[in-house]
Amino acid sequence: MLTINYDILGIHDGDVVLDAGCGEGRHSIKAYQSAHCTVCALDIEQKNAVMTKYLLTLLDEENGNHGKWLSLRGNAVSMPFPNDCFDKVICSEVLEHIPDDRQVIHEFRRILKSDGVLAVSVPSYFSETIYWTLSRQYYNQPGGHIRKYRLKQLISILRDSGFDVFNIHHEHALHVPYWFLRCLFGINREKAFIPSLYHRFLVWDIETGAKPVRFLEKALNPAFGKSVVLYARKNMTTGGQ
Repeated sequence: MLTINYDILGIHDGDVVLDAGCGEGRHSIKAYQSAHCTVCALDIEQKNAVMTKYLLTLLDEENGNHGKWLSLRGNAVSMPFPNDCFDKVICSEVLEHIPDDRQVIHEFRRILKSDGVLAVSVPSYFSETIYWTLSRQYYNQPGGHIRKYRLKQLISILRDSGFDVFNIHHEHALHVPYWFLRCLFGINREKAFIPSLYHRFLVWDIETGAKPVRFLEKALNPAFGKSVVLYARKNMTTGGQ
């Protein structure tokens, strides 16, 4: 399940792409498949870096490729990369977990080339407000969400950090009910009958891509999307380092 739209992000042959907070590598893999580019997957959890490395290795073996990629453990607050080295940076569903989110965004600006593009997604204020109201456990978990972002607030943070936002969209409206049910039945009871039944529907949707369901979610996304996605270019005249 992808959150970032690669048609908007525009990964090209020869690009160097960072997936910051890569998780198990869904966006790294898509970037690697999208163009003849170099992909760097970074995550603070060693197990995620290892899983992403495994999946990228498997992809190379299946396709007979020997592409350029790197998967490593690291902290986005202070990344081990030189200035101006990436063409694109992806940061999906990460900032809401990090205390010093502004420092992370400054780091993104530092490592992006002069014409670089940042794609960042966070949970929508609409969905987060529902979940935080229903369940204290939803946000009071180790490594959980520590803040909610209003759209104007995130745009302001990006601008203050030296980015110009050029596109915004919402995604995953059909995932809003799932987390509603998880909060309602107990955030740690993911195998409860009704949440697990809805989860099976989501898995079926991801696997089949049924057109009526895709059409429904696309229609619902602008108002009810679980995630908001922003695309921004590095501004060479203001902000940042």
